[in-house]
Order: sequence, then C-alpha cells, then structure tokens
Amino acid sequence: MRKIPLLITVLGISILAACSQQNSETVNPEKQAEEKSSQQLVQVKSEDIEGKKVNEFNLTAKEVNWKLSSETTITAWTYNGTVPGESIRVREGEVVKVNLKNELNEPVSIHWHGVPVSNTEDGIPGVTQDAVLPGGTYTYEFVANDPGTYWYHTHQNGVEQLDKGLYGTFIVEPKDGTGVERDYTLVLDEWESEKHDEKMNMEDNSGDSMNMKGMNMGEMSNMMGSSSSNMMMGHNMSSYDIFTINGKTYEENESLKVKKGEKVKLRFVNAGYMAHQIHIPIEYKVTHVDGQKVNNPQVVNGSILEVAPGERVDVEFVADEGGDFTIDCHGEMEASQDMKMDVVYEDGNSQKATHQPSNKLVDITTLGKKTQSPFSFGDEFDIEYKMVLGTKMSMNAEMGMVWTINGKTYPDVPPIKVNKGDKVKVTLTNESMDNSSHPMHLHGHFFQVLSKNGKPLEGSPIIKDTLNVKPGETYEVAFIADNPGNWLFHCHDLHHASNGMVTMVKYNNFEVFYTDTGKVDNQPE
Repeated sequence: MRKIPLLITVLGISILAACSQQNSETVNPEKQAEEKSSQQLVQVKSEDIEGKKVNEFNLTAKEVNWKLSSETTITAWTYNGTVPGESIRVREGEVVKVNLKNELNEPVSIHWHGVPVSNTEDGIPGVTQDAVLPGGTYTYEFVANDPGTYWYHTHQNGVEQLDKGLYGTFIVEPKDGTGVERDYTLVLDEWESEKHDEKMNMEDNSGDSMNMKGMNMGEMSNMMGSSSSNMMMGHNMSSYDIFTINGKTYEENESLKVKKGEKVKLRFVNAGYMAHQIHIPIEYKVTHVDGQKVNNPQVVNGSILEVAPGERVDVEFVADEGGDFTIDCHGEMEASQDMKMDVVYEDGNSQKATHQPSNKLVDITTLGKKTQSPFSFGDEFDIEYKMVLGTKMSMNAEMGMVWTINGKTYPDVPPIKVNKGDKVKVTLTNESMDNSSHPMHLHGHFFQVLSKNGKPLEGSPIIKDTLNVKPGETYEVAFIADNPGNWLFHCHDLHHASNGMVTMVKYNNFEVFYTDTGKVDNQPE
C-alpha cells in the first residue's frame, strides 16, 4: 500500500480542521441581535432545599489495599474504602448533601456524572471549584430532581484517579418507586495488575517495548495508519489485563439472587475506558439509557448490550425459573472472561439454562416506540455547532499525537456559546485517524439523539448525556440551554480527554461565581 507523506497528511488535516472551524457554529441572526442588546446577567440555577428531606453522606477519599481477584491485590484510591465507593441512593425530589474529606496525597473532587446539578456543584477543578487539597474538606449540596442511574467520580486528573478506583454509584429512585422486586447495580471496569507492570518494566529495560519518543514524525505517521483502537496516547489499552464487575473478578463476586415471578432490574454502569459487550442470555427489556426512560421498550431475546465509557443502561426481566444463568462479556481480550456474573434462583433446583451464543447487538436507535419528545429531526435551532472528532500529530505531546475537536485541543477549542433558553443542535462526526471511538459526555444537560448517519430515529426518543461515536459515524443531538454555567463537553475515554478532546458550553452574560485561586494545581481532566 502506498504511504502518504506526513507533510501532505498534516496539511490536509489542518485545512480540513480550519474549514470545520469556520463552519463549526451557526447562529440565528435574530438571536445574535437579541444577545447584543441584552446585558442582563445570567445566574446559576438555584438549589431550592427548603422543606425537603436532606440525605447527608460523608465520603472520604483514601488509599486501601483492594482485592480484585484471588491472585491480585492492588493499591486502590477509594471513596470510603471500597471499589466502587459507597453507593448513594435517594428518592426523587430529595436533597443530597455530601461532605468530602481528602485523605489522599493528591487533590481530588467529585463530579456527579449525568446529574443536571447547579453549575456550582459540578465538581470540575479550575472551572467550578478548586480541587480539594490533601487534608481538606468540601461540601456538595443539590436536589435530586431527575430519577435515574448515575455515578460520581473525581474530575481531578481523572485519567489516573478513576483508573485507581475513585468512583461510586448514585441512584435516584422515582417518587412512586422503581416497580421492581430486585434492583442490582453492576459497575464495569478494567485494571492493570502488578504482574503486567512488572512485565512492562522488563520490556522497557530490555528495549523491546514500543517507544515513540525515538521515532521521527514520518515513522509515527506510518504507525498511526495501521494502529487499532486499542492504541492510546502513551498507553496501550491491551495493558488492562483484569476486567471486573463491582471491583471484583468473576470468582470473587457473589451471585445475584432472584425468585420466580420477580421483576428484576439490572443497572449497568461503565466506569472504565473501554466499551464492553455484555451478553444477557434471556428475554429482557432495555428500559433506560443514561437514566432516562425508553418509551414502551420491546423485548429483546439474548441480545448483546454494549455499554461504553460513562454510559449507563438499565434492563429489566421477569424471573421465570428457566434456570440459573450467567451474564458475561464478549470480547477478544483474555480478561473478558473475568467480567461475568451468575444469576441464581433462591428456590431453584440449581439447573443452569442453556447459554445460547449471540452476535446481535442492541441498537439504541431502534428501541421502543415513538412518542412526544422535546425535539424533532426537522426543527430549527438557535445554535448549530459542528464537532469533528479527530487526531493530529504533535511534537509537544509525549507520544506525538493528540485528540482534537475541529482540529484544536483544549483549552483552545472554541466553546459552544449559548443564551439561556436556546435550542442547540450539535453534529458529532468521528474522523479520528487512530480508528478509536469517542463516548462524548455533556455536563449539566440531557440531550436528545436526533439522527445517526443522516437517518432520523424512528423509535422512542433517546435522551442521554453520554453518546459513543464510533469511527466514521455522525450523530445529531439537541438540547435546551436551561442550566446556566460553564460546562465541559468531552470524550469519556479520559486518555483522549486529557490529551485534548474537550470543549465547553458557555452561557453568554453568565455571572461568574468562581475564579481559580492559583493555589491548587487544578487538572480538570
């Protein structure tokens, strides 16, 4: 195959990025005039806690020895000493008050992933607060108005701190209850064992490991042309040699108990950096995505559920005593076999149902039935923003590559500027050279998925806060600018985010409540 010279490749990418940037944002002229004429300050959403039940939690960030498997114990960073951290569970409309204490030797924070909190509570160092220094404390307080499956995690140097286990689950039950008899949360993650670290050190010392620092730009470009989605900035994803559910491998986890006739809910949360294909070998329904309801979901039989980094997917099934079964992960990596969980009938006869193979993926764009939704495919919008997700070579990067939005890296990516109340459409296109997927997460808002590759969704409205954009795919999503503040919009493979793939949604005339003090090394990704 003929190799394209790097200079031409980089020049082409630069031209495309420039063109994308020139056309990245379209503003309604009438709205633009209205913005110029209005100088009224826009303030953060107030949290009305008066008269509401207050649920108070104390979370301590600390280091512990954590047993992943019978053979592997690691040094983990935790909230309250476990991985995942203490589960926070409240009812819709109740107040959540969390007192964070930092007993680690590095600054930390808490971000409430998917929860449209006031901007003051978003937990982003250098954007909404200073990270909490070692020995320090900080209190978050907000009203849990939106029922659903969420999670919380540090947003300070997240690429490293999440990798060490600094996260937990956050469940908001509807006022009228969940309607199920059993409710289980399964958090997916991947880890590097010390055995792997020792192997990599040996390879480094022998000079056999891949080291791009010694490559010239042409050699790096050639490598990029043949790289797979497993190759990351300074990090080969195949280094994750242990996969877990709820911080444990298969043999260390307890089975999920059910009884015949019970309705069972399973909440899947991906706290890692890899998408996982979960096989549930029975009939079930996908009832929620990112905590938001799917309208009239259909039964799927034995299909594979893909959960990308940052995403949450709820499924429900009725226990019919067809036999015990195993939920497992389909994947090429050896560690996939550790990511599974048994479902066992308490009063059963210990017979196991046949585990039929499947290669059919659940498609969120065809879930459920159409009903009233905030947006339609043909709507007009006040703001339209085109977001091209890409990569480019960079001599300033440790491994010679960065991940970009419209050809630029954070903080140089132009933000999405909105007025309060604007209808905003964002077009997400994945043109990354490295063939990687990008689970894009918007803080502070839910968005509706309008179309995939130009085709409008025909089933249930799909409302999310994290959307996995695979190589070559284009999605259109829309949201209402109803939560004033400065909000991140970034890839939740934090290897990508920490190396550039971040932008912001910024409200015009926003009254700033936080200024970086300069006393903390704030690292928002």
